[in-house]
Amino acid sequence: MHRNSYDNDNSTFSPQGRLHQVEYALEAVKQGSACVGLRSNTHAILLGLKRSTGELASYQKKLIRIDDHLGVAIAGLTSDARVLSNFMRTQAMSSRMLYSRPLPVSRAVAAIADKAQINTQHYGRRPYGVGLLVAGYDDKGPHLYEFSPSGNTLEYYAMSIGARSQSAKTYLEAHFDAFADCSLDELVMHGLKALRETLQQDKDLSVLNTSIGIVGAPPQPADGAVGDVGAYGKEPAAVDAFRILEGDALEPYLTQLPPKDDDAAAPRAAAAGEVAGEEAAAASASGAPTADDDAPAPAAGGDASMQTD
Repeated sequence: MHRNSYDNDNSTFSPQGRLHQVEYALEAVKQGSACVGLRSNTHAILLGLKRSTGELASYQKKLIRIDDHLGVAIAGLTSDARVLSNFMRTQAMSSRMLYSRPLPVSRAVAAIADKAQINTQHYGRRPYGVGLLVAGYDDKGPHLYEFSPSGNTLEYYAMSIGARSQSAKTYLEAHFDAFADCSLDELVMHGLKALRETLQQDKDLSVLNTSIGIVGAPPQPADGAVGDVGAYGKEPAAVDAFRILEGDALEPYLTQLPPKDDDAAAPRAAAAGEVAGEEAAAASASGAPTADDDAPAPAAGGDASMQTD
């Protein structure tokens, strides 16, 4: 993978204006298992696909809780992610102690972006080989950010990073218009479907290889009821604290997840129905009999052309 003498350190530009060491760090992110993030008007969620190095090893951790209102999903070098997450926790704790308020999500992301950018500018350092999806909730609502080793950060409605993440991005781009008004359960189902797109053909999501992180607006108390108490005071909680669902807690969501073939058959069935309707309309306009005028009614199972093989 050696290119030329310009990739020996990260402070020398190539003649094309590129920093090869930073590009190698971005490749390390692509080698990590996939992570997906989505947000609606009330919640932001993270989903991670966990890997195991062997039958005797446990699954790697993909989601990290930073504060009550903040969490991250990682793709790349886990050791680098641990350093960055500890730095974010320090920043969040400092904001609690100095200003008695949660750290704004945008400021937390800017802090790690500045920390990562320094490593791309000084000789003798290497870029962090990890990408993060940062989900949080503050007084401006839910947020979803992507952090890359180059020090760039962008806010998204939905995003995917890691191995085969393009397949998940294709699903997210096709459905993101509906995310804003989704309930929490609907948002989680969209996330699981996107995450499943990154799997190999012979693999499937399970309670062992999947993690879900949720943060968002607090549930509205019933009339006359008292809201949940915040973790740092006696006032009502301003956020539904970031929580990670793993193991048996995932079973209700995975049970509701339709088979992958059903998701692929639905658009084909809809397209076939539209084509049949257009042909019938054209035939009736011309006065010609349609193919189904004298045909027997189809069986209850539907037209065979709409079934998947």
